[in-house]
Order: sequence, then C-alpha cells, then structure tokens
Amino acid sequence: MQRLALFDPLYRLENKKTTDHSGRPIDYYSLGLLTLLFFFENMLVRNHKTGVRELARFLQTINQGELDLDDRGFEKLARDIIEVFRPPSGKRNARNFYNWETRSPDTVYYTILKADRFDTRTNSQYYSLDEDGLELVFATREYFSEFQVSINQLLLRKQLERGQFWGALRQIDEMRIAVESLQERITRMRHEIQRNIVSEQIYQRYRDTVEEIHLRLSREDREFEELQAFVRETRERLSYERRTAKDQQTYELVIRIDAELSQVHHQHGLLLRESIEMKTTALQAAQESLYYAGIDSFNFQKEIGDRLLSTPLPLTAARQLLKPFLFLERKQTWSLLTVFAPQRLEGRRQAERNAEFLELLDEQQVMQEHQKLRQNYQYIAELILDSIGEENQTTLQEVVQYCRAHGYEQVLESRHFYEFWILLHQRAPLELRQIESEELAGLLGGVREVFSQRAAKVTVREKDPVLEVTDRYTIKDMELTLEAEGNVL
Repeated sequence: MQRLALFDPLYRLENKKTTDHSGRPIDYYSLGLLTLLFFFENMLVRNHKTGVRELARFLQTINQGELDLDDRGFEKLARDIIEVFRPPSGKRNARNFYNWETRSPDTVYYTILKADRFDTRTNSQYYSLDEDGLELVFATREYFSEFQVSINQLLLRKQLERGQFWGALRQIDEMRIAVESLQERITRMRHEIQRNIVSEQIYQRYRDTVEEIHLRLSREDREFEELQAFVRETRERLSYERRTAKDQQTYELVIRIDAELSQVHHQHGLLLRESIEMKTTALQAAQESLYYAGIDSFNFQKEIGDRLLSTPLPLTAARQLLKPFLFLERKQTWSLLTVFAPQRLEGRRQAERNAEFLELLDEQQVMQEHQKLRQNYQYIAELILDSIGEENQTTLQEVVQYCRAHGYEQVLESRHFYEFWILLHQRAPLELRQIESEELAGLLGGVREVFSQRAAKVTVREKDPVLEVTDRYTIKDMELTLEAEGNVL
C-alpha cells in the first residue's frame, strides 16, 4: 500500500481542471512527471538550487507555445505542482485505508519533496526529492528508461547508508539488468547509425543522441566509483567489528556486494568505451558514407556537361553554373602578422658552422680537463681556508662575502665554485686520508692537500636560507666544518 499511495499526487494532479489563457486544458499529470524528472536530473548533477522559479523556467523552456501562459502563469503552475507533492501546511501526505491484515483502519505517510535550502537574499525555498520521491521515480522508471542505471545508483546508496544489504544485492541485480538492456540499446543504435543515416539532419540527430548517452554514461561511471569507494570504506570498518555471528554475516554480505558491484561497474565501463568508439568511429564512418553517397549520386557529365553544351545559356548563367566548381582567386602577399612569428635570434658574430659529427674527446684532452678542474677546486679550497682564518667553521654566505670584500668576484661568476660546494655536500663527511677512488683522487687531490694541513675530515651541511649570489646562480647556504681525529678543531 505504501508504494501504491505514492501515485496519489499524480492522480490529484490529473483531476485538476485548469485552462490556459486560450481556454485549452492543462495536462497536470504529464507536467507532474516532468517535474519529477526535473528534480531527479538536478539531483544527479548535484544542483541544490531548485525551487518554484527554477521549475517555472524549466516548464516555460519545454513549453514552446503549447500552453498560452505568461511568466506569472508558469510560476503559478509550478507552485501548484509543488504544493501537491509537498503540502504548504507542512504535514506529510497521507493515505487512509483498511488494513485487512490487522483488521483495523490504517494510515501510511509519504513525502515526495522535502525542503532542502533557503536563500535569505532572494527569499527562495529550494526543494529536492525525498526517499519516497525517489521511490516514485523508480516506480515510474518505464517513463524514464534511459535513467534506470542512475535511479538504481541513488537507491543503492540510500540502502547502503541505511544498512539494508540484502536490498542492496537485489538493487545490484536490477542494475545489472539495466546495464544489459542499455548494451542492447547501444548495439541497436550502432546498427541504425550504419543503416539509417541518409541525410545531414538525421546525422545531426544521431550525433546529439550519442553525445547525450556518452555524457550520461560518464556521469554514471563517476557515481560507480563513489559507490565502490563507499562500499570499501564500509567493508574496512566492518572488518574491525566482527564480534558476533551476525557481524560476520554482515561482513560477508558487504564482500559480496563489493564483488558484484565491481562486475556491474566493469560491464558499465565497457559500455562507456563503446560509446566513445561509437562517438568517434561509427559517426565518422557514417558521415563519410553520406559524403561518398552524395558523390556517387552526382553525375558531372549529365548534370553539368550536357546542360552547359546542349542548351545555349547566357554568359552570366553559364558562369553561375560553373562557379561552384572553380577555385577561389589566389594571390600571394606578405602578411604583417609574420612579424609576430617565432624568430631565431643570433648574434652579429655568428660562429662557424661545422657539418661534421661531434667526436669524443681523446684521453689526453680528458686528462687536461680533469687537471683544470683539480686546479680550480684547489684554488677555491685555498680561498675557503683564507676566509676561515683561525676558525674551524664557516658558511657559504661568509665565503661569498669574503670574495666580494677582497676582490674575488670573478670566482663567484664561475660555475666551478658552485659545483665544488655541491660535490663536497654529496661526499660529506669526507675523510681526507681515505680518498681512494681514482676519480675523487684526481678531482679532489688538490683539495686534500689544502685541507689536510688542518683537518682529517670535512663535513658540509645544508642551511635554511637560499642565497642569490649573482643574477645567474642561486644556491642554498651550507656550513663547512673542519675536524681533526674525531674532534672538531
């Protein structure tokens, strides 16, 4: 009786006898179904600002001259429909009946629309579908067959939130049937696209339909992901609450729901990929076949050649007949926009270009490069020792200040100065007497000679401030410490 009572508002709308300004009767029953669809679609896209004015604009948009009503008339129409679904007194809809089970009068209560939000700025009350409203939409899903999966998703979420896991399993079975019927519909539409597109108007209609299906499947896929995340959270929560046999049975039900929901989601994902393929390949192939069908049906000799040669036409008429087949006038000119095109900037003194391949450096050149690096690193180490003086610790910032104060700015412009600090930081703590690698001994040999006069180990640590040494180089500050045999100097 509860589900049968949900149809009472639609019957009350059907019994309304109201006409528009032209005297034509208003079909409140179908407008009530459209109102359910309006609130349901906004619920799917999570738009909570749905009230009397929004419903009136929706009805006015789909009217297209069927009803002779002005803006106030559509607003009154929307208000009448909402008041039937949600009485203005605030009381819930009720249905009195005789219960033959209990042998006594009984009453069922239901709410189609519920108050959602209130906008104090515009003094507007917004509404949304209540659980009974969703049940009514579900009961009338034959009218909204394309939204069966979305309806099942909303009802499944409600059942999971209430802990009705057996009902959730039945809902997943119905969802699987809806996905299979949608699969048949998409397959049938693919065949219709290949067979029925014979004009540009039909192609546009099928393209809009495919686009609508793809958008709906994308929205349903996102809802599937949210449902699976909700089920997994419930499964994880129940895994820590298995104390009784009932808890164990509930946990097993949730595991089963998770598995079956994943299967339905996989089937739905295949539909989404098929809709993408139909949107790209099938429609493109149909458009190409429409193009080539037009080419095959056009006979140039008969339509143009015979007409032009057999019938003497005035020069103006002949020119108009041939004009679609002639090229447009072509003229090459320099465009002012070319000054904004990407240009290659080169210096006045261009280096000589060599078309030969780069050759590897020979062993002697490599040794020369290493020797140069060794000398540069040794020179930088001597500068650091000079800046330290009698201390055992310094920072990169202090070394930079020392170089600027004593006329060594050219060192700060060299890349080797920063590579030296980075190399020390990577190798730190650096045992000067244990440098055995040939590469390190070659590069840091001079550094070892300089630092070993005062220390046995060098430690480098990063510090917080970032130093902008020059316009070209930025490096994080570092702290360098010289240590003797296990002790700081």
